[in-house]
Amino acid sequence: MKNQAVQDLYGEWCSHCYGCGRLNEKGLQIKSFWEGETCVCRFVPRPHHTAIPGFVYGGLIASLVDCHSTGTAAAAAFRAAGAKAGTESDFRFVTASLHVDFLKPTPLGPEILLVAKPVEVKGKKVVVESEVLVQGVVCAKGRVVAVVAPDSMKMNKSS
Repeated sequence: MKNQAVQDLYGEWCSHCYGCGRLNEKGLQIKSFWEGETCVCRFVPRPHHTAIPGFVYGGLIASLVDCHSTGTAAAAAFRAAGAKAGTESDFRFVTASLHVDFLKPTPLGPEILLVAKPVEVKGKKVVVESEVLVQGVVCAKGRVVAVVAPDSMKMNKSS
């Protein structure tokens, strides 16, 4: 799974998310990849992601932390289950809790690097801690409690 984005393993039924859905052409379409024991995501904010000229809107930072963390949770569950890399996964997690600490204003323009690590993997729950960095400076930290998507969200499952 190292060279393949976690989100590319999601089934079609759960690939429409604004933040990470590959089938949402107006979404952010973030991609998360394993690198060692962490999952990383790189994202370049666009001018319309502005809060104050020169700085990224905090809601975007929260969205990036949210979707990257649920992707990391899926990857951790996939790995814990011993699933074969490169196969489609029904491991889809949603956010039960999202906490973001904004440490410094995030500059608009340079690439944002998100580095997430699963700190607890227990059954249907994964806790993920992450950092949001720009040019090596930590601008925000996040903690997400992710849970397996309930069956009620899978009712429109088409694949």
